[in-house]
Amino acid sequence: MSKSEKPKISIVNPVWQTIRSEAETVISSQREMTSVIYSSILIHENLESVLSYRLAQKLNTTDMSEAVLNEIILDAYKTEKRLVEDAYLDIVAVKERDPACHRFLQPLLYYKGFLALQAYRVGNFLNGNGRYDFSYFLQMRSSEVFGVDIHPNATIGKGIMIDHAHSIVIGETAVVGNNVSMLHSVTLGGTGKDKGDRHPKIGDGVLLGAGASVLGNIRIGRCSKVASGSVVLSNVPKFKTVAGVPAKVVGDSGCDQPASVMDQNIQ
Repeated sequence: MSKSEKPKISIVNPVWQTIRSEAETVISSQREMTSVIYSSILIHENLESVLSYRLAQKLNTTDMSEAVLNEIILDAYKTEKRLVEDAYLDIVAVKERDPACHRFLQPLLYYKGFLALQAYRVGNFLNGNGRYDFSYFLQMRSSEVFGVDIHPNATIGKGIMIDHAHSIVIGETAVVGNNVSMLHSVTLGGTGKDKGDRHPKIGDGVLLGAGASVLGNIRIGRCSKVASGSVVLSNVPKFKTVAGVPAKVVGDSGCDQPASVMDQNIQ
């Protein structure tokens, strides 16, 4: 290196460093997991490589090979760095909010809600670049494999947790803000056959309880809470809790960040 040349500085995300350390700990204590851990984590140089491998491994079919899927998904990550940044924020969200998640590597290896969300993010990017049919393919396979059906044209923010992730439906014109948490069987749907802007708009910091249905082009105000099993058909003010069928305001949300606190009580 000449005196005029500056040394290249490699910036490593601390979450990625922690994931690798956690993976090595698993191998040292559970030898039967060696093949899984090496192929899924340790042979990869970065998070985008891991995600491409994991998604391709899960979503491939007889006529869409794992190798082809891996190549397309990895190219998306290399092209749009925001996808990787959002994935990191989603991992941190799960680790901070799910009491059953003790390590950063768990969402990557075992949480279908996290993987389905990353499949959506890639599909959304590709959809926005005119690759509609491939984005629909990812939507279909994610629904089949993970039980999560997110339209690739939906808009979803950062720091999202989808807990348990069974029977999640998010429609084409739905908007989900940043730092939102939702539990299983949540539906963000329309109310009929109308076209155009017809799905809910979920504000930042909202908590959507298990089995909650939010229907129509309505708004859920930021940092509000939708109780489990509720059916919401009208706008919800910010910092409120709604419950029932149809849902009604039953009180304040009880804290500044319901999605982070994860308190599902309605009182």
